[in-house]
Amino acid sequence: MSFWETVWRFITLMRPADFVDIIIVAFALYKGVKLVRETRAQQLVKAVVILILILWGSTLLRLHSITYILENVMQVGFLALLIIFQPELRRMLEKVGRSKIGNIFTSAPENIDRMVDELADAATYLSAHKIGALVVLERGTKIGEIVTTGTALSADLTSALLINIFIPNTPLHDGAVVIQEGRISAAGCLLPLTQNDSLSRELGTRHRAALGMTEISDAVVLVVSEETGKISIARDGDMVRNLTEDSLRRALYKNLAEEEAAKPVEELRKWKEAFRWKKK
Repeated sequence: MSFWETVWRFITLMRPADFVDIIIVAFALYKGVKLVRETRAQQLVKAVVILILILWGSTLLRLHSITYILENVMQVGFLALLIIFQPELRRMLEKVGRSKIGNIFTSAPENIDRMVDELADAATYLSAHKIGALVVLERGTKIGEIVTTGTALSADLTSALLINIFIPNTPLHDGAVVIQEGRISAAGCLLPLTQNDSLSRELGTRHRAALGMTEISDAVVLVVSEETGKISIARDGDMVRNLTEDSLRRALYKNLAEEEAAKPVEELRKWKEAFRWKKK
């Protein structure tokens, strides 16, 4: 029997459930490779594969001592690796939770129109006066551990309050403001710095903290540079820089609302702008 005949016979004997099983496993492997790519976990996977190949070869060659050592190392080493790579594993699971499937259980923030207006007005003022700012907008991933590092406020989100917080030499200006469910939860919060070593040296501590925050959550982070006054937005480990007031508003609408939820909000905003223009 030829190779292709064997393959065809194997396919004909498979049930529909077997095809579904194979597709799910292949998809899971594909997503797993994407998650560990370009991280420390990638080197871990390579090392594990090499150890498995050596173990397989030593078993075939009946190298009992090497086989015994590798089997015990693999058993104990697995638990050790879970501890060592706990941050990477946590980041991977959070990324799974931020996927489209995970977003089924989250909803878009309310009052997006008002939030965007207040944030854009504050950022524009701070940019014009070259006052540094760092604002974290919570989305699906809860960031209560970040809130506890700052001073609790639980205040309405207004541009005046944001501007006042970041005025230099005030008690809360040095740190990040965290916004949850359309309200300012805390100010002066500490954010984790990014683990990316290939960033431009032009990016200061605020920008690195913004990227670090988006690496561990799905939060959107607004940054105003103290040196240049330029406005940036970070999300999912990426950053868009040099935003104008109009492009900032568009970016905030796009990032704060889910794709479908943003459509009626954007339409409402257009109608409001058209009405204001006609009124003038």
